[in-house]
Amino acid sequence: MKKLTTWLLAAAVLTMAVPASAQFAKAEDAIKYRQGALFVMQQNFSRVAGMASGKIPFDAKVAAESAAVAEFMSKLPWAGFGPGTDKGDTDAKPEIWAQKAKFDDYAKKMETEMGKLAVAAKTGNLDTIKAAVGPTGGTCKSCHDDFRAK
Repeated sequence: MKKLTTWLLAAAVLTMAVPASAQFAKAEDAIKYRQGALFVMQQNFSRVAGMASGKIPFDAKVAAESAAVAEFMSKLPWAGFGPGTDKGDTDAKPEIWAQKAKFDDYAKKMETEMGKLAVAAKTGNLDTIKAAVGPTGGTCKSCHDDFRAK
């Protein structure tokens, strides 16, 4: 059931993705969009990371599927960080807009690492997945440390 819900949420976010920035009538819509995309990405990454750490039983098929969803979702939230989306129900710090180049660099690095994780997960080799999880999680942490309110 969780898997179905995740896929349905991912499909809903996907339908909103093209062209995402053009469809936000209100800043609140953009904030909800980016939060939804980040939530689905985090859920799928956490599943793979849980397997890598031994907290969740390893299932190569689920790891590959989850990593693929996380990689796909990693490309979506950025359209939701447009003008006027720094206020409202968000944990985004104002530094995102003040340091946009740095934020965009962090986003690209995270997308790259998510791609590497997806490739690693396709191998079905737990040790290969473990090696990719740390750098991927590190990119998430860096961005959260600098750009997300606690």
